[in-house]
Amino acid sequence: MGRLKTTVACSKVSLEMETELLDGGMVKRIKHSVGNDDTLVVDSTNEHLTQDENESKASEKVEMDIANILDMINTFTQMVSELLESGKSMMKELTDEFEERVFLIHKEQIEKWQDQVKELRLLDSENEEISACLNNARYLLQNVHHGA
Repeated sequence: MGRLKTTVACSKVSLEMETELLDGGMVKRIKHSVGNDDTLVVDSTNEHLTQDENESKASEKVEMDIANILDMINTFTQMVSELLESGKSMMKELTDEFEERVFLIHKEQIEKWQDQVKELRLLDSENEEISACLNNARYLLQNVHHGA
């Protein structure tokens, strides 16, 4: 008659359900795998079930499988959300630390240049004093030399 095969897979869980309608009834094969090693195969034949009963039992199983998948989606989404929040927090901390270090480097460089400006001004005032002393000495020497 007809054959219906449903496969649902996740990274660690795999569920494969195959339903085959035959003249005398229905044959269901369910293969459920967890990880790489654990495999459970259920092969059942029930020739006395009507098609409605088969569909309701299959529907219940499918609904359970869908509910399990939706739970996995919710769990994964929550994990990703938490990871994003953690990453945001970490990036905020890194940004704050980076800002502090850049400001500190800026402050240290400005202080260094301000010290250089002070040293240059001090040197300039000393040079002015020395230059004034030399000009006075030159003036005195010229007056002494012309006066003698």
